[in-house]
Amino acid sequence: MSRITFAVLFVSSLVPRAVFGQQTNSLSPMVVKYVRVKTSNVVLEHVRVIDGTGAPAIEDQNVIIGRGKIVAVQAGADMTPAEDTTVLNFRGYTVLPGLIGMHDHLFYIASPDFDASWNYEQPLLAPQMTFSAPRLYLANGVTTMRTTGSVEPYADLNLKRAIDAGMLPGPHIDVTGPYLEGPGSYFVQMTELTGPDDARRMVEYWADRGATSFKAYMNITRAELKAAIDAAHSRGLKITGHLCSVTYPEAVELGIDDLEHGFFVNTQLDPDKKPDKCSSSEGEYTLQHMDPHGPEAKALIALLLKHHVAVTSTLPVFESYVPGRPQLRQAALDAMSAGAREAYLYRRVRPATKPSTTNGAALFKRDMELEYAFAAAGGLLLAGPDPTGDGGVVAGYGDQREVELLVEAGFSSVEAIKIATLNGAKYLGQDGQIGSIATGKNADLIVVKGNPAARIADIENVEIVFKDGVGYDSQKLIDSVKGRYGQY
Repeated sequence: MSRITFAVLFVSSLVPRAVFGQQTNSLSPMVVKYVRVKTSNVVLEHVRVIDGTGAPAIEDQNVIIGRGKIVAVQAGADMTPAEDTTVLNFRGYTVLPGLIGMHDHLFYIASPDFDASWNYEQPLLAPQMTFSAPRLYLANGVTTMRTTGSVEPYADLNLKRAIDAGMLPGPHIDVTGPYLEGPGSYFVQMTELTGPDDARRMVEYWADRGATSFKAYMNITRAELKAAIDAAHSRGLKITGHLCSVTYPEAVELGIDDLEHGFFVNTQLDPDKKPDKCSSSEGEYTLQHMDPHGPEAKALIALLLKHHVAVTSTLPVFESYVPGRPQLRQAALDAMSAGAREAYLYRRVRPATKPSTTNGAALFKRDMELEYAFAAAGGLLLAGPDPTGDGGVVAGYGDQREVELLVEAGFSSVEAIKIATLNGAKYLGQDGQIGSIATGKNADLIVVKGNPAARIADIENVEIVFKDGVGYDSQKLIDSVKGRYGQY
């Protein structure tokens, strides 16, 4: 008997089934049909391992999974399958931790009757993608996600419970409560806070119903944000923000835990910024004038680090508005509904009647520089694409693109993967269970063809995604929602 076989059998004999992650016998038939590997024990043989810590890739390893956990990572060797064990020879493939999407919505943004002239009818809507989005996330390697603002929070909570119960396929979900927003929202589906007491009550109400995080939005006041932060922290929960009316330094001093969209939406230098009011440029002026090596940036980064505030990079959502950037790959376009695909392609060509007032390419580069400077200084940088439908970001595919853009921003491939895996786990307080490949951790893993350490685009070549040790067939999940993203 090989030592690998022994490791599988030894751990299997000692640890009760209930201790480990979900098993196929607890999954509904609807989920099981997307499962490719059904045994409790699995050996991924002769793989390259990127462990999520930022360390260099390790060649020719065997990753052993036993009932939902990583049992061992050992030198590659051939082995004979034992009982209830699947051995998969993946020479030429790479195993990396499941992605942790920290800005991954379960809705799509729709501009009704959007046309080639960029005209559309009001109101702007955010239809729920309860069917397609979870499958696309899981298929593309996202094993844990934060909704980062819900428009249908009951749907999100019920979806999470159904996935956790094995009734539906999808990733683990950190359900963020409804947007904490003041008057003037873009979206008719968002409530408007009436003051600090209302903000506190809203946090308490949704925390009681199972929300595990919260998000402040563009028109919240400082007093409302402070009340929401205190209410969330009293429950041991965290709050992030896509801000505008409140500047980054103000939010940090109030106690916010995370800031969304890198440095795109900080309004602290905007010349028309008034207290508790969103500025006209919504942070573009500040981004343009904040030199990554200048005193304002250094002071802001030092403040973020002092208060242990994370920053979530969402580069794909901004890339889609920069002229000349690559079009979505065909697989993402195929996932979209006909209407969503048409709107996206219209967005690719700016009409002459709507000239751009900003240099999108320069702002995109500047944000990359600030994100890199923040991480280099020791800040906790997180990753998520912000799927926006006709803005050109698709669930799951956008998470992969975020990692690729982090490499473009100057991070090494293994550093970018760490940002998209272990850093998210640290923020969620789950780095003891997920986020990296280590003995004893949950078997939340991606198997990809190729070597993302040498060519980051290989992160797109997903073969199997393991969540709690169950191996899901990526292509089957993708096929099940083809042409539906944007519809339901």
